Amino acid sequence: MSNKNEVGKLLLRIMLGLVFAANGFAKFQGGIGNTAAWFESIGIPGFLAYAVGAIELVGGIAIILGLGTRIVSLLFGIIMVGAIFTVNLPAGFLNGYVFDLVLLVLAVHIVMNGSKLYALDQLIFKGREAKNS
Repeated sequence: MSNKNEVGKLLLRIMLGLVFAANGFAKFQGGIGNTAAWFESIGIPGFLAYAVGAIELVGGIAIILGLGTRIVSLLFGIIMVGAIFTVNLPAGFLNGYVFDLVLLVLAVHIVMNGSKLYALDQLIFKGREAKNS
């Protein structure tokens, strides 16, 4: 049964990483300055666009590889809470924050449960776990 759980967590981890990496890439590809200007237009400091874009792009790649999975997922969750309350809440559930809410729940699940299958963290910290047992 645990193998099925690990496969499920792997699928969630990869999908979460793909979605965030793609969104981070789009922010930089479209001109991160444009994203910063949009942030400022809705009352968010523009420099946060650079932080959000970097977390999404680098964090998305890291989580796909299984590096810092729980920490990256926590950062993704913070970004989603910010997106829900600063941008999408007024548009309502279906037309606004439903997708962000799903990403938030995925991120929280990974924070709480981790994802060890095919994770580079498992290779890097394998010896450390054995010593702590």
